[in-house]
Amino acid sequence: MTRIVDRGDPARRAWAIEAIRKVEADANRSADTHLHVFPLPADWGIDLYLKDESVHPTGSLKHRLARSLFLYGLANGWVRADTAIIEASSGSTAVSEAYFARLLGLPFVAVMPASTSPEKIALIEFYGGRCHLVSDPASIYAESHRLAAECGGHFMDQFTYAERATDWRGNNNIAESIFEQMALERFPEPSWIVVGAGTGGTSATIGRYVRYRRFGTRVAVVDPEGSAFFDAFARDDRDGTAPGSRIEGIGRPRVEPSFLPAVIDRMIQVPDAASVAAMRWAADITGLAVGGSTGTNLWGAALLISDMLARGEQGSVVTLICDGADRYAQTYNSDTWLTARNLDIEPHRKTLDTFLQSGTMPLAL
Repeated sequence: MTRIVDRGDPARRAWAIEAIRKVEADANRSADTHLHVFPLPADWGIDLYLKDESVHPTGSLKHRLARSLFLYGLANGWVRADTAIIEASSGSTAVSEAYFARLLGLPFVAVMPASTSPEKIALIEFYGGRCHLVSDPASIYAESHRLAAECGGHFMDQFTYAERATDWRGNNNIAESIFEQMALERFPEPSWIVVGAGTGGTSATIGRYVRYRRFGTRVAVVDPEGSAFFDAFARDDRDGTAPGSRIEGIGRPRVEPSFLPAVIDRMIQVPDAASVAAMRWAADITGLAVGGSTGTNLWGAALLISDMLARGEQGSVVTLICDGADRYAQTYNSDTWLTARNLDIEPHRKTLDTFLQSGTMPLAL
């Protein structure tokens, strides 16, 4: 006996097709992000570039991830015309997902730590999202599952799907964009690409891409204090936990499923005070107002450049501007906030000034 079950719904399929068109049209309207040259002494023979992801429509690197996650959910049939979107986030991904949810006319709820910057909360609400704040950062996963089950919505779960929602072989991902923009530079194949890890999706995409394209570029991941990623990499053990990071957007209290250590060449743990010092240093040197995770990136890039100079190597290093400083006026750009958390950035600022003069950092790799 032949049996057939037909769950096809022409109206549902038509809505998904139109939704995908809207999301892809958003990408089509956006130019690629800028690649800035960071001023280093010419006689070093090393060039540092900052890929400015803050110029995306929602102001951060997470715009790419949010677009990919929505396309992934739509193509998988998880996101429909009546689906409420739930996401666990430290802020920037939720801002970008709220933007795409509004584009598709879908309700959006961000489950976030109560410590998330007020500026990010305001942006999520500006795009029509609702913020559900929790006191324990480790509870955002369970709370997201609970809310999704309660309202029949879809938990987007960036921490699981970030590494698979983006096509790491190309298709205008961030890695392909970097190499295309570097093509006419004097060292077109970077010696290092430096990124942080929040979900692990960016480092996974870049690490896979450089191997797939047979580049010699190495991938360094910087990790703030309080994050579980660095110890997991050092010990080759995914089971450890940590208190969590004060640098929003990177570092996690647990090792996320999208974090792929095997495609990473080096990890560098960065003190929070060093991240904030480098964030402010970047603004003074370049005029670019960047966020805290960009400061983490720059501290790691400076360490790598110092090591290259000590070895007599020339080449290029690329890192990311993840978002802008406007999201951190009441946190990293507030001396009162730093004092309340016993973060003294002055010694780290002096280290960076010394680096720019001499090419040396106190921590030898």
